[in-house]
Amino acid sequence: MEQGRYDLVIVGGNAGGLSVAISSVRSGIESVRIVEPGSTVAFPELVPENQLDIGYGEYAVAVDVDPDGSSDDLVVTTNHHVYRTTGCLIAQRERDPNWVPPIPVPDSKRVHVDELPDHVAEEDILIIGPSDNAVELVANAAHRGGRVVMAAGGMDPGRLSPAGENMLRRLERERRATVLYRSVPSHIGEIDGYPIAYFSDRRTPDLEFDHVVFATTRYRPESVRNGVSDAALATGRVVFLGLPDEDPSIKTATGWEIGNVVAEACFPDLDVAPARSKLRQRAGHAGAIEELRDEYYNATITTFEPTHSDLWVLRVRPDHGDTSHVPGQYASLGLGFWEERTDDAVDVDLDERWTKLIRRSYSISHPIFDEHGYLARQVLSDELEFYIVLVRPTEDNVPELTPRLALKRPGDRIYLGPKVAGRYTLSSVVDPQATVVFLSTGTGEAPHNSMIIELLHKGHMGPIVSGVTVRNWADLGYLDKHRELERRYGNYRYLPMPTREPDVPKRYLQDLIVDGDLAEAADGALDPERAHVFLCGNPAMIGLPEKVDGVDVFPETTGVTQLLVDRGFQLDRRGDPGNIHYEEYW
Repeated sequence: MEQGRYDLVIVGGNAGGLSVAISSVRSGIESVRIVEPGSTVAFPELVPENQLDIGYGEYAVAVDVDPDGSSDDLVVTTNHHVYRTTGCLIAQRERDPNWVPPIPVPDSKRVHVDELPDHVAEEDILIIGPSDNAVELVANAAHRGGRVVMAAGGMDPGRLSPAGENMLRRLERERRATVLYRSVPSHIGEIDGYPIAYFSDRRTPDLEFDHVVFATTRYRPESVRNGVSDAALATGRVVFLGLPDEDPSIKTATGWEIGNVVAEACFPDLDVAPARSKLRQRAGHAGAIEELRDEYYNATITTFEPTHSDLWVLRVRPDHGDTSHVPGQYASLGLGFWEERTDDAVDVDLDERWTKLIRRSYSISHPIFDEHGYLARQVLSDELEFYIVLVRPTEDNVPELTPRLALKRPGDRIYLGPKVAGRYTLSSVVDPQATVVFLSTGTGEAPHNSMIIELLHKGHMGPIVSGVTVRNWADLGYLDKHRELERRYGNYRYLPMPTREPDVPKRYLQDLIVDGDLAEAADGALDPERAHVFLCGNPAMIGLPEKVDGVDVFPETTGVTQLLVDRGFQLDRRGDPGNIHYEEYW
């Protein structure tokens, strides 16, 4: 059945095919038809937004020239229709049948390659891969209600297809997916039948998922030429997406420029304008920054309370999603490289990264009291609170995020990541009479604020002690509130320790243990059989050991961990529970 005439017929509604369709229209090609064998395209949201014409359930059978020679048209025959067209682009890609996961994985029905499980709603799904194929899987899982994390270590979004890049930004902006741009698991393990992803970098803790999906890098199969006649190839108006450059009869391109390639191959008389992405078009425009903020930011700063110029408590309200989390967990905040800095430092490769987003993880803090003076309840809030210190540049380090965050005020926009994560929680504290100790440096007390309030709300009866070292009294953003907690709750003690005040002896958290002050603050109940200690902050303070030939070797400088282990405490490790708990990112 002859369906009609189109300027361009695209075979395949994957990310590449959608990119070609959108960019071709932007290049001036008027009528474009996509034929897609499945019941949907990679990113269905882009269809109505770009008024794309899709033939679902169609696959190409043959591409040839006009059989009666009465026109220069190509004839594309599908299982349902026959199309006359000036040009044809074939975007089909397939999985390499010889591909195997690049990291060790268990033999599990919960580990998949290039396909999602049947049920993903409300499931935690990890998708591994830096390609368009990975983005397609992420979008599919998010659309079906999954809680999705994409491990795309080393991925440059600019190397994705335009449609893939657009969709990835949207999923992040709407808090429907978390993207780990710099992290990828070193191996996949299994605990109680569920896969767990182990990460070698300390930025990302080990995470457990309901399913892990590997996204392979697709390739152009040799069979893609099947059904394309030599006469059709000879016209130069059959374009294959992503073929090697060494084949001179085929034209290829990446990014939005593929629209230009198609236009130049099939419509030589058309005056083609460069079909860049909207983002790149904005770079030199006066309104570029506002448009970039609209493109990336998904939350509003509602409170910005400076303790002093270098230390702030801020609250953030997301546009989408809720703020539920477990006390002690963390979330990511982000600002664009296009934002101004509070200092004169120059970011490395700023020109290349100007349109990129800076993301950093921060522990979620907790307001101590509400507006009426009662203990605050995070469950009633639609905001998240963070406690952040300005990192100043040095010869060896140019910080990227906090010098920009320092200039923000209530009402300003910001990026908030979708996934609240972390296993640094109170899950191990099940005895209401247990002693619970929190030790931190600087803003490391942020997660402890949340955990302390949780314990007090639950009516915890055992001693609760929070010790924190800072440089000066002014660096204690929550000091007055913790003093008020001490007055209200007889089982709570707050031990602030400034190290650079002239009238205060210089001591560290290790000294609290060695001198017995910590045990005294805990009413003498610092018993490893009934106590839990939580550590967050400077790694030198925590002093984690390294495994050498199966034996724990502690750092040369004695940290809190070694002092506690010497007193009978045990590190809490995955699969080997203990009572020394530590935050795993820094």
